[in-house]
Amino acid sequence: VEYTHSQRRAGVIMFSAFAILYGGGSAHAEFAVCNQTLDIANVAIAESSTGALKSSGWWVIAPNRCANVVEGVLKSRYVYVHAVDGRGRALLDGKSMFCTDLKQFAIEGQDKCWLRGFTSGTFTEIDTKDAQSWTLFLGESPNG
Repeated sequence: VEYTHSQRRAGVIMFSAFAILYGGGSAHAEFAVCNQTLDIANVAIAESSTGALKSSGWWVIAPNRCANVVEGVLKSRYVYVHAVDGRGRALLDGKSMFCTDLKQFAIEGQDKCWLRGFTSGTFTEIDTKDAQSWTLFLGESPNG
């Protein structure tokens, strides 16, 4: 079956993310990102932490591996994800801008990134629907 560019992109964003709900017993929750590409994925996230937006990264995820990028029960309904392959090509189409850095970072706020000495990137909003856990699967780049 051959898929169009739009169908592939929709598949990456809409259908490749799903909630994993754990019931009863000892609850283990997180936001995990799984890399299903043939290249390394460099991942950063942004979320609301005690009312303030905070971006952080980098998680380097090998092909066919997963990483827990948020430990514990999710506190925010929306998690924003920025993912690029080893050549810097976007693995997700995003519209939300957050601050990033070239090295490991944790940055409060999303405004005036350049004035504060940071770079910025486009992040994709993931609606976890208030689930306790969520897994996002990264597919091939929507740009080819």
